[in-house]
Amino acid sequence: MRIKYLFYISQNYSYAILRPLQDAISLRGDTVCWFLEGDNVNSDYLVDSEVRLTEIKDIYQYQPDVIIYTANTVPTFLPGINVTVFHGFDAGKLDNRGRNDHFKIRNCFDLYCTQGPSSTKPFCELEKKHQNFKVVETGWCALDPLFKQGDVVDVTEKKTILLCSTFSSKLTCAPHLFDTVKRLSQSGKWQWLIQFHPKMAPSIVAQYKSIEGDNLRFIDTDDVTPLLDQADVMVCDTSSVLMMFLLQNKPVVTYKNISPQGCLIDINNPDLLEKSIEHALSRPAELMSKIESFIKETHPYHDGQSSSRVLDAVEDLLSDTTKLKRRPLDLIRQLKIRKKLNFWKFE
Repeated sequence: MRIKYLFYISQNYSYAILRPLQDAISLRGDTVCWFLEGDNVNSDYLVDSEVRLTEIKDIYQYQPDVIIYTANTVPTFLPGINVTVFHGFDAGKLDNRGRNDHFKIRNCFDLYCTQGPSSTKPFCELEKKHQNFKVVETGWCALDPLFKQGDVVDVTEKKTILLCSTFSSKLTCAPHLFDTVKRLSQSGKWQWLIQFHPKMAPSIVAQYKSIEGDNLRFIDTDDVTPLLDQADVMVCDTSSVLMMFLLQNKPVVTYKNISPQGCLIDINNPDLLEKSIEHALSRPAELMSKIESFIKETHPYHDGQSSSRVLDAVEDLLSDTTKLKRRPLDLIRQLKIRKKLNFWKFE
């Protein structure tokens, strides 16, 4: 039986997360379509071979067996089982009640495909409690290309520093580090790559674009993976992209991380940035040992086959969905989603 998949996305970063999964689906002879919700996702990123469904009614006509999301809150009234592969790692961010947002159950998913032991263990406890979803540790499909690239020989003497930042005004490092990054880039000591969350304030984006030159490039992209591969050290804040960088066994310098771990070099003063980068580039033994421990807990898969494991988990659930209890309806949340989509037909 051929399986029909739907990728339901609302942010540009979802393209890079789901395309490795799309490749794995194609290899199995199954089909996949895309549905783009809202104004924050750019249809120009779709390629000619990718099929887009433009209306909710098209989804009902297509009748997917599986809908895969990278979001937290999603429709539960569409056909097919709902699967989340997550939009990032657990960065320790808390909601307004002080609870870890990564592990909040919103009664939306039938299957959670977790990334490693540190995320699997809490979700398995929640699975036992609710009994209306399945948890399978698969690794993160977004990282498959990173681990398939192999080792790249660095033929340049100048090291590359990648600055990434989240958009939250409370958490972003970008405005605080600007003057220091400007000075360091003008010194020519290192090569700088700058990439921000798509929701970053336009004024901050413009600020960094204004200092582009021989030693600094600002990069607008829906796929940060190639940048992770190019850089020797990352400078970041609390964005979960830093975890992707650590998984390459490379050091990260953070500015005022909300829950700094031993595998990070965390600073609270921009004046410490240069020395901290130098320390990271030296790859000190104690730091690298802590990074190795982090990798084992967070994402121990380096085979580039996480997408295949996701599909295996999906196929296993499709073979017997009766093992799950029925999810609560969560009417208020779903009515809000229907209002946003302007879809009021009840199947």
